[in-house]
Amino acid sequence: MAASGFLAVCVLCAATLRTGFGLHTVSAIYGETISIPCGQEIKDGLLFGKWKYEKPDGTAVFVAARSAVKKSFSFDNVPEYNNRLTLSENYTLSISDARITDEKRFVCMLITPDNVFEEPTLVKVFKPPTKPEILNGPTFLETGKLSMVGDCVSKDSYPDGNITWYRNGQVLLPVDGVVSIEWWKEKNSTSGLHYMRSTLQYVPTKEDIGAQFSCAVAYYVPDGLTTMESESAVFDIYYPTEKVTILVQSPKKTIKEGDNITLRCIGNGNPPPEEFLFYLPGQEDGIRSSSAYSITDIKRNATGDYKCSLLNKIMIASTMVTVHYLDLTLTPTGDVTKQVGDSLSVSCIPSASKNVSVTWMKNQKILTHPSFTNLQYRDSGVYECETSLMEVDGLRRKKTLRLTVEGKPRIKLSKKTNADGKSKTVLYEVDGFPKPEVQCISLGNGLYLNKTEETMLSNGKYSAKIIISPEENVTIICSAENKLGRESHSLNVSAISIPEPDEPKDRDGDQNDNAKLIVGIVVGLLLAALVAGLAYWIYIKRSSSTSKHVGKELGNTEENKKLEENNHKAEA
Repeated sequence: MAASGFLAVCVLCAATLRTGFGLHTVSAIYGETISIPCGQEIKDGLLFGKWKYEKPDGTAVFVAARSAVKKSFSFDNVPEYNNRLTLSENYTLSISDARITDEKRFVCMLITPDNVFEEPTLVKVFKPPTKPEILNGPTFLETGKLSMVGDCVSKDSYPDGNITWYRNGQVLLPVDGVVSIEWWKEKNSTSGLHYMRSTLQYVPTKEDIGAQFSCAVAYYVPDGLTTMESESAVFDIYYPTEKVTILVQSPKKTIKEGDNITLRCIGNGNPPPEEFLFYLPGQEDGIRSSSAYSITDIKRNATGDYKCSLLNKIMIASTMVTVHYLDLTLTPTGDVTKQVGDSLSVSCIPSASKNVSVTWMKNQKILTHPSFTNLQYRDSGVYECETSLMEVDGLRRKKTLRLTVEGKPRIKLSKKTNADGKSKTVLYEVDGFPKPEVQCISLGNGLYLNKTEETMLSNGKYSAKIIISPEENVTIICSAENKLGRESHSLNVSAISIPEPDEPKDRDGDQNDNAKLIVGIVVGLLLAALVAGLAYWIYIKRSSSTSKHVGKELGNTEENKKLEENNHKAEA
């Protein structure tokens, strides 16, 4: 009993004893387990060990004890540590669920029969704050005005920390009239945790478009000072209009008469102006409209200088609008009919917003320069006068002239003996327009002669053949007729027993060929005279019986006399 009383007195006395050892510090994170080593070696003859903490007024509160003899431990009835303590065999005290109130001076006491050894340890508790947030931020910042950027808030920190503002990663410091920063800190009386808030006011410029504002809180952890940064905030920057621009919107790059266009006026402020004054060419009074003004079915006289301005009539912008146009006048146009040998005055004149050239085409083929003097049948056709503005999409004009060249018929006859010696060929060539109808008869018997299908030689000229086998000399008469007139020609054809003189040859043969030709001509003339006399005698003999028929087919008596005169001339 005496020993027990002594030990109790020693324990009470030891509460105020201080050793010469240095003060240890244990750091813990809020909510985690605090592990406090005893800090001294186990003594020989150790009876038991105890843990206590000291209140601010210096009194001691015992929390745990462990007997070295009985190998048992116990915890004192301290409400704030109930069910939170553990004491190991080496007298390490563990406190679960670390709190700010655990930040005390704890003392490990080792008691022997002869002495009491104490080792104090200071417990520090750290609580990282919540991630800082920028709250109460505006929807926009206006240049030139001190504007509220927001409140940077960080909560539940221990110990407290400091808040710093950043713009694009650079620290913002207070500047009189430009940057204003205020601070607030509050401590929760129950939890002991700190609440931190900082407010930033700032005068933005246009350079702050897209700028990133952020804040960071600096706080302590067991390892030292660290920081945590908020999310960045980007604000719409409002600034006044300093310049206006006018644009012309059109479906095509160029504007042509009849197009629809839209004039658009743009101010470079933010937010942009919603209304403007539009000035049309030659008009002093502006038309109030939204940022767009439309013109439909634009005309050529709308070419000019277009302007727009703000409603206060300052900062005027202008642009030139050119309305392209293209006209084409062809004189004459449509269907035109002229006679062979006539001339036609034709003019094709373009009128355009810029210089253009004219292209002529005939029957879809390009002409270098058409001529309408001394018109011939070959000049008939469809003429197109065309012009275009190549740089203006779709601006093309074309006029058409359909020229018809007409003429009276002209007919020409020729003959030859065929190689078989049993037939002769009469060839006629005829021209005229409209295309003449050709009829050929044999004067001897008044019969119409069959002809081959006509072949076109050139524009307005055709030919056909008549193959006959006359037993006696005959006269062939061919007549060509269209709405403009009629022309007839006759040709004497000898019997098949009498060869026809050959057509003249070019003078490029040798002398023998020329001599043969002369002899043939002389013989032919003699035979022709003989045949002509015989034909005349036959004609006179039959004239009484055929005069009625011939008059019906070939015309009146005067025309028959002319044919007889032509026969006399041929016989001569």
